[in-house]
Amino acid sequence: MSKSNNNTTMKGPGGGGFMMGGAKAKDFKGSFKKLAAYLAPFKIWIFAVVLLAIISTVFTIFGPKILAKATDELSNGIISIITGGSRGIDFGFIGKIMIVLLALYLVSALFSYLQGHIMAGVSTKVSYNLRNAIIQKINRMPLDYFHRTSQGDVLSRITNDVDTLSQSLNTSITQLITSITTIIGVLIMMLTISWKLTLVALCILPVSLILVVAVVKRSQKYFKGQQKYLGTVNGHVEEMYGGHLVMKAFNGEKKSIEAFDGENEKLYQSAWKSQFLSGLMMPIMSFIGNLGYVVICILGASMAAKGTMTIGGIQAFIQYVRSFTQPVTQLATISNQLQMTVAAAERVFEFLDEAEEPVSKAIMRINHTDEPDTVSSVHINGDVRFENVKFGYDPDHIIIKDFSANVKAGQKIAIVGPTGAGKTTIVKLIMRFYDINDGAIYVDGYDITDFKREDLRTQFGMVLQDTWLFNGTIMDNIRYGKRDATDEEVINAAKAAQVDHFIRTLPDAYQMELNEESTNVSQGQKQLLTIARAILSDSKILILDEATSSVDTRTEILIQKAMDNLMQGRTSFIIAHRLSTIKNADLILCMKDGDIVEQGKHDELIQKGGFYANLYNSQFERVS
Repeated sequence: MSKSNNNTTMKGPGGGGFMMGGAKAKDFKGSFKKLAAYLAPFKIWIFAVVLLAIISTVFTIFGPKILAKATDELSNGIISIITGGSRGIDFGFIGKIMIVLLALYLVSALFSYLQGHIMAGVSTKVSYNLRNAIIQKINRMPLDYFHRTSQGDVLSRITNDVDTLSQSLNTSITQLITSITTIIGVLIMMLTISWKLTLVALCILPVSLILVVAVVKRSQKYFKGQQKYLGTVNGHVEEMYGGHLVMKAFNGEKKSIEAFDGENEKLYQSAWKSQFLSGLMMPIMSFIGNLGYVVICILGASMAAKGTMTIGGIQAFIQYVRSFTQPVTQLATISNQLQMTVAAAERVFEFLDEAEEPVSKAIMRINHTDEPDTVSSVHINGDVRFENVKFGYDPDHIIIKDFSANVKAGQKIAIVGPTGAGKTTIVKLIMRFYDINDGAIYVDGYDITDFKREDLRTQFGMVLQDTWLFNGTIMDNIRYGKRDATDEEVINAAKAAQVDHFIRTLPDAYQMELNEESTNVSQGQKQLLTIARAILSDSKILILDEATSSVDTRTEILIQKAMDNLMQGRTSFIIAHRLSTIKNADLILCMKDGDIVEQGKHDELIQKGGFYANLYNSQFERVS
């Protein structure tokens, strides 16, 4: 997904920029307070930045007034020469002024560099801290948050919003201080030269602001539309790229192009209108500014002719007028930029304030013998008991209404049923990916809520229908099941999962790098690697959710043998659609609409001729 900024920059007279089209915060005041609190540890550095920015600006402000003395000396000398006077141009005096000016601007540049360097460090550190906070927060979030929130939105908060916040902090604070200092300082210097010309300059300012505000209001909706349709176009391109094979297989090229053209046309209409209106800003400001310069030059010339103002004074005043309009436009920019900064901060803080997984009571710790005496240490055998369990992803819509089952350690339990019956949900509840609404789940007689989640999950090995491998070597991907496993243990697990031979045929074998989407191995091979990972974890309880659904029949037989050996002495929950694979299960739980409708062994359930028998026989019906 391409990253798009939430602003568009355009230059106004004097180099000021306008940031347009930024999203606004819902709670500006509250979000600003949170942002200020987050910046509190850096208050000394921010104060240093403010001080340096003020000093740098003050040194710059004095420049035109000092330069006016050189101009006056030059003009007086030229006039003296023209009129036949004995006084010429004092280049020594002008040279001294140039040296003073050079020193002023060098000192100003030095302070400006220092404040920029410090502020860049602060903004980068804030960005670093926020990303760390977000990543740590992600690991504490309940799974239901990610089910109701798109991955793109979470990713946008980590990337776009943090980047916007960092970039804005890096510029807005210094620009704000510089602009305010410049306006006050320049206004004072203008008044010291001529209060009449200052009034004229101030009268021009409201006209500029009225026109700027009018253009900004009109262009705002087009900038928002541009960002909206840009996201739509990017999303369509990403979707078509990710599903390119399916799109080609179903001859969807024409439909895809038509959809893209429609969204692209909307983007074009919004983009050219927003850019056209933003492009009006410079000519408008230049026109008003030039009108002001004409009026000031005429008035200044008449005052110079009367002897009430020097030529250097006029030159300095015009420079100050230019310096005065620039920070005014910058303040308009900063106000919009602050809105974007706070809006980005609000989205980040919304995520950081999301409800986390409830903290476990942690009465028990599993097999942690090095824990303090006040914490109990228990050994898990693998008994699991469900007692009147009720659960719904939405509390108002219960999908598991009254689930009870008693599983002995070492048993192989098959959970079968139609799609949506609640099979996968049951295993998610055992591992406390979700907490139940009512009832209880016990492991070896202990309520699972008495354990910390991470302690409980160390006792489970899981192979899901949806495989997950990360960008890294095959060795590292298998070792994810047991971080301290030796290479030999990893290889033995791969052999048990019937994947060792396949790995050795690959370039670099176990050191081969899997890409981000793991597309350089097949779906069945990915499943084998996740099975090897589960074997390596050597857990007390196994959960296999359609673990062999993506492999061929021959490989499935081999894996089944490996699984039978692996499951010896371990409690195993097997979710299966191919019922032929679970004939030898110690107990088969038949689920329908969140309840157990039948339970027993394969032969018993077949003889009953009920729900399971119908489900089993339907897989072997032949169409005549």
